[in-house]
Amino acid sequence: MRVLVPDSPLRGEMGTLPDSVELVAEPAPIVEMMVLGPEFANDVPAIFEQLPGLRVVQSFSAGVDHLLPLMPPGVTLCSAAGVHDASVSEWVVAAILAMRRRLPEFRELQGRAEWNRDLAEPGGFSNHPIDDLEGRTVLVLGYGSIGRALAARLAPFGVRVVGVAQHARLDAVTPESLRRLLPEADVVVDLLPLTPATRKFVDADFFSRMKAGAIFVNAGRGGTVDTDALVDALRLGRIRIALDVTDPEPLPADHPLWKEPNVLITPHIAGTVARWERRAYRFAGEQIRRYAAGEPLLGVQPRS
Repeated sequence: MRVLVPDSPLRGEMGTLPDSVELVAEPAPIVEMMVLGPEFANDVPAIFEQLPGLRVVQSFSAGVDHLLPLMPPGVTLCSAAGVHDASVSEWVVAAILAMRRRLPEFRELQGRAEWNRDLAEPGGFSNHPIDDLEGRTVLVLGYGSIGRALAARLAPFGVRVVGVAQHARLDAVTPESLRRLLPEADVVVDLLPLTPATRKFVDADFFSRMKAGAIFVNAGRGGTVDTDALVDALRLGRIRIALDVTDPEPLPADHPLWKEPNVLITPHIAGTVARWERRAYRFAGEQIRRYAAGEPLLGVQPRS
């Protein structure tokens, strides 16, 4: 069995592979499986044309909405399930704490060499007082492996985490509960994948139901949010927002979001940490071993 893998020094992270597996660095007609590392990302359609025997594509991304339309018929696409759980969940915790403690504003004061404690006094931030997280409610949309990793990291802060998933589970409720939950949530975290059902899921009505003073954090996909509604919500001043993803993306230099107050923006880097590729190659190795043994693959994406 031939597997197309980037010619990277990180190949060794995949561990010991079965003798039946041959790794190749160039497309070939008899390749059955492809590990879609960053080296291949800019030429995916052309590579697929050279792989008539392709059966499985292993992505390095948690979100694969950009790849699904490119998949040839009969080819299974797998996400990098679990690879980005630690990094993305840590970014969300950092964003929540930064916004609750008003660190962006204090950084602006630092830039002006201004020692101003008045901002930390009651009423200093209007609808958004500085406060800790103990006893607060964090609502997580798209409660999968990253959501569970986030809940584990938030547990020491004494928060109540409520997961929302497409289907009810022991650890999650369905979106039908949002009408009741949104007015109670102090923080709403969007980890939704981008699908036809989730596009602009977070809209004007959604924002209007959020509690005054709440924080909205998006580390999922920008397209799950109606950007015009998001800008309007910011201008009303009721909520604060932290974004690692936007729609459009990259965010144009003249977009109004850049200059709105009460918003923190990072350029889709929540999962970009020093060790993410090592984790991705380790996961790819596990997937290759599973495929060679005829075992179920992880992170298999449904096809519409």
